[in-house]
Amino acid sequence: MSTPVAPAAETLKKTALNATHRALKAKMVDFGGWDMPVEYPGPGGGLIAEHMAVRTGVGLFDVSHMGEIQFRGPGSLAAVQQITMNDASRLKDGQAHYSALLTPQGTFVDDILVHRLGENDYLLVVNAGTKDKDFAWIRQQVGGWPGIHLSDYSSYYSQLAVQGPRALETLQKLTKVDLGAIKNYWFTWGQVAGIHNVLIARTGYSGEDGFEVYTPSDEATTVKMWEALLEAGAEFGIRPCGLGARNTLRLEAGMSLYGHEISDEINVLEAGLERWLKLDKGEFIGRDALLAVQAADGPKRRIVGLEMVERGIARDGYSVLSLAGERIGAITSGSPAPFLKTNIACAMVPAAVAASGEDVLVEVRGNRVRAKQVPLPFYKRARK
Repeated sequence: MSTPVAPAAETLKKTALNATHRALKAKMVDFGGWDMPVEYPGPGGGLIAEHMAVRTGVGLFDVSHMGEIQFRGPGSLAAVQQITMNDASRLKDGQAHYSALLTPQGTFVDDILVHRLGENDYLLVVNAGTKDKDFAWIRQQVGGWPGIHLSDYSSYYSQLAVQGPRALETLQKLTKVDLGAIKNYWFTWGQVAGIHNVLIARTGYSGEDGFEVYTPSDEATTVKMWEALLEAGAEFGIRPCGLGARNTLRLEAGMSLYGHEISDEINVLEAGLERWLKLDKGEFIGRDALLAVQAADGPKRRIVGLEMVERGIARDGYSVLSLAGERIGAITSGSPAPFLKTNIACAMVPAAVAASGEDVLVEVRGNRVRAKQVPLPFYKRARK
C-alpha cells in the first residue's frame, strides 16, 4: 500500500483573485478550506501597515470566500424570522441588519447579515467556514416550508470590501451612484468600474465606514474591479489587506468572531449581543432558551474587554485568573492593537467578575500578566 499523502494546496478553494494575491507575494493560509491572503509583505507593508491604512485612509479586502444564501417566495419572511434572532419584518427594501442563526439552546449556528432585496426576497451573507453547515441547517429547519425557494449563490458572487475614512471617495470615482445617500447598513444596485448590476452595501467588518461590493465571480470581472479600486484609491494610500488586518481591526472595534466570542457553546446573552436580539418579535429558534436564561437572573458568564497593564500579549485560549490566582476563564481573542498602541483581548469570565470590573491576570507563557477590564468596543470611529 502506498503512503497516505497530505492534501495538496490545490484542494483548497480559491477566490477569483487567487492568482492576483500570489502575484502580489501575499502570505497565503488555509482559512476554512480557502486559500486566502493573511498579509501582503514588502517595503512598508505587512499587517500593521494594512491595519493603519484602514484606520487612517482606505484598505481593500477580498472577502469572496463569504457565503450568500437567498430566500425567495411568499414564505420567505416567515422563514427568516424563524431561523434568525433579529426582526427582519422591520427591514425595508434595500436595508440590511446584523443577525444570527441560533440553536434551540440560544447558542450560535453562525452570525450573519440579512439583506432585504425586495418583498419575499432576502439575501443572507454567512461565514465562509460555516457556509455548507449553515445551508444544510437552514434546509433542515425551513426547507420543507411552503412558499420558499432556497438557493446557495455563494459561487456566483465575488465580494470586495473597501474600508476606511476615504472609502467613499475611492469608490465614488468608479460609479454615478450617489454613495453618500446610502445610509449605514443600506444597499443599492448600480454600475461600478463599468461593471453592471453590482450590489453596493454600506457594511463592513473593520469598525470604519466603508462598502462591500458584490460582482459576478468570474476572474475577469473580479480582477477588473480589484484593479479599478486600487487605482481609484491610490491617492489616499490604499493598500490590499489580508485576514490578519481584518482580525485586528474587528477586535479593536469589539466585533465578535465565530469560534471565538460566539460559537455553538456560547449563547447570545453571554456574548453580549442583546442589541440585535429581538425576543418580542414572536417565536424563533433559541427564543425559549434565552427567555429562560433571563428568568434565571441572566447568564452566569460574559464576554469582557481587557487591556494589558503589564508587558505581555494575551493570545486566544490563554487562561484568565483572578488576582488570587484561581482560573476563572479564558481569552477568546487577543492581539496587539496597532492603532490604539496597546495590547487588548476579549475574554469569557464569570458574570460576577464582569459586573465587578476588577482586574484579572492572564497566563502568558508561564507568566501571570495583569490586565484591566475596559468597555467594548476598544475603538469607536468618530462620526462626521
